[in-house]
Amino acid sequence: MFTATRTSTHRGHDDLLTAGLGLDGLRTAMPPPYLDPARPRPEELRRRAIWSSWRGIADLAPGGGFGRLHGATAAVPGREFHALATLPGARHPHRVMLQLPDDFDPRRPRLLVTASSGSRGIYGSIAVASAWGLPRGWAVAHTDKGAGSDYFDLDTGTGCLSDGTRAQAGDGELAFVPDLAGTAGHAVRGVAVKHAHSRDNPEADWGRHVRQAAEFALRALEEAFPEHGPFTFDATRIVAVGISNAGGAVLRAAEAGDGPWLDAVVAGEPNVYVDAPGARCLYDYATEAALLMPCAQLHPQDLPGSLMAALAAPHLAGLCAQLAAAGLVDGSHPARQARSAHERLVAGGWTAPALRAGALSTGFDMWRALAVTYASAYGRYGVDEHPCGYRFAAQNLDLSPRPASAVERAAWWSEASGLPPGPGVGIVDPSPAPPGLGVDGLRRLRALWEGADADARRVQAGIAATRARLPRERLPVVVVHGIDDGLIPIAFSSAPYVEMARAAGRDVRFWQVRNAQHFDSFLGLPELAARYVPLLPYLHAALDRVAAFLEGAAALPGDALIEATPRLPGQRLEAWNLAIP
Repeated sequence: MFTATRTSTHRGHDDLLTAGLGLDGLRTAMPPPYLDPARPRPEELRRRAIWSSWRGIADLAPGGGFGRLHGATAAVPGREFHALATLPGARHPHRVMLQLPDDFDPRRPRLLVTASSGSRGIYGSIAVASAWGLPRGWAVAHTDKGAGSDYFDLDTGTGCLSDGTRAQAGDGELAFVPDLAGTAGHAVRGVAVKHAHSRDNPEADWGRHVRQAAEFALRALEEAFPEHGPFTFDATRIVAVGISNAGGAVLRAAEAGDGPWLDAVVAGEPNVYVDAPGARCLYDYATEAALLMPCAQLHPQDLPGSLMAALAAPHLAGLCAQLAAAGLVDGSHPARQARSAHERLVAGGWTAPALRAGALSTGFDMWRALAVTYASAYGRYGVDEHPCGYRFAAQNLDLSPRPASAVERAAWWSEASGLPPGPGVGIVDPSPAPPGLGVDGLRRLRALWEGADADARRVQAGIAATRARLPRERLPVVVVHGIDDGLIPIAFSSAPYVEMARAAGRDVRFWQVRNAQHFDSFLGLPELAARYVPLLPYLHAALDRVAAFLEGAAALPGDALIEATPRLPGQRLEAWNLAIP
């Protein structure tokens, strides 16, 4: 079940929480350097992975409140236990890790179990779970839930070892080696991404990944404290927490079926799909947004600044014309076509706040990235088998594919988000158009949701396998979601999940935060900091309330519609802005 195990010690200038960088080092725009960028050492890779994970999740900007109103970055000494874990029936392992602080009390074991947000690597929840648990003496168990940044370079036949360094397939146990059986007879080039190319449909097993991470943690605790073992689910307090995809993962872990191993769950902005009125799966609304939202941005609606809108406004009008020619929007000129695209999104359940924030994801080409990767994952397609012809590779300035350099390959494990495009890896689009504007390819991606051919049925079956079920009876669950979330709209995910659970008598508490969107890290931009508040403080506050409840010191938090107030330009965030109940 667990292979490639290793243990490392992190004290002094290389702690568990920030790898010795501290808050100032995490805020620095330049990443921690490599002595040799083509062959970084394991400790260098770890430090940069932690730096990148923090900056991808948290609002660390001065004035944003981190380290003052919430969160902590003080050095936490301790040990890390790593392994590759394989679920029964899975083709590939997922990474698991236990972070064990030196002040952990084995006589009163407390374990926080989490999963990486999005498709990130093993440190992808460090700002969420580790920042709360480690300073309090909790051990923190992580999983990358079958995704992560273990990219395999098809041109050189190299992948990632347990410590992040690269090796040839066969020269050690790699975290991911793609199955190339379907490519017999022709050479394949580019980059294989675990989330897209494992043929495991990892999202269907998110809850099992979380539980297996907890099982690994208990084994690691027995290794660390043999005199206090055995460590069991019954004798250990275990709370699960996660945001975004990890929020969905901990809700899947909350389901009945494996016995009462969890004591509580806190899920933030969860990507969760249920069979309930109003619910929509991510693939459905992501492909809809990929097609319609760029055109809709030409419709005046108080949108924040968008990278795509600023750089590609002429192309947006052309995209609107293509949509009109395909019958996807109405009108004979861009303004009417843009209004039609906006109206169709609203008819699909998008709220005005979600559309405003969703434009940010359009600007970063997020919708196409989600659609391409998830179509491959849901359909269990291997390398070079994407039904719409997409693949991943390093790219030239004209977006043509090329082999990755040694420096680019070395940086993937620490810096990649697990969801191209990203540093050194792009999406090779079969449509000859600027990024995100290849309408033909986007229509093919959308047809996998709406169609009925063999590929569509294959993808739809994979999506159906990800539906969440009810949480276990009498399990405390707190769901926290921003009302302005434009990536995982609350109306498609949390709201129908909570309604379904409550209709069945489950104990689910719901915090809805006004003026909070999906990406706290975007709030380093002054315009967005004046529009939104970070969501992470509410996750940490919910964990405080749940921990107090489990200790018998307080009641569970009640429902709350939180009227948060963004800070004014030039002012710092204060507690009254957050209005945490």
